[in-house]
Amino acid sequence: MTSNTELLIRRITPEDTVPLRHSVLWPDHPVAYVLLPEDASGFHYGAFLPDSPVAVAVISLFVDPLPLPSSAPASTSSPSVHVRAARFRKFACDPAHQGKGIGSELMRRVCEAAAAELACGVIWCDARASAAGWYERRGMQRFGETFFKGEIEYVRMQREV
Repeated sequence: MTSNTELLIRRITPEDTVPLRHSVLWPDHPVAYVLLPEDASGFHYGAFLPDSPVAVAVISLFVDPLPLPSSAPASTSSPSVHVRAARFRKFACDPAHQGKGIGSELMRRVCEAAAAELACGVIWCDARASAAGWYERRGMQRFGETFFKGEIEYVRMQREV
């Protein structure tokens, strides 16, 4: 596992996220497929190894309310709906560096940023169903129904920060 002292996590530009977003998440699609209309208003982070200018993992964070379940009435009494929420998107780690704790540390730091810098009480994401267990081991819980983006199954995940 990579030592936290060897890993630098810092804010990056939206453009700096694109190479990993594309190569890891959607390599069979055009690069434009990994660009988000809200990228300019997001907070983007990269994880860097010592002496490397290239991020080995990236994640993008946005203030975004928790989605209401499709069966929920317009006014709901669920307390989590009224908590300021952050959503992370386009979380990607270079396959050569997976399994070393880099993604876990990046996610931990982004959860801290959601609470401290964005004043959010919960963080959530649309996770690929194949990765849901990874998120659960890091304290996230499934909510809502599964859905598909193209042929890939997704589930929503959340946790308090």
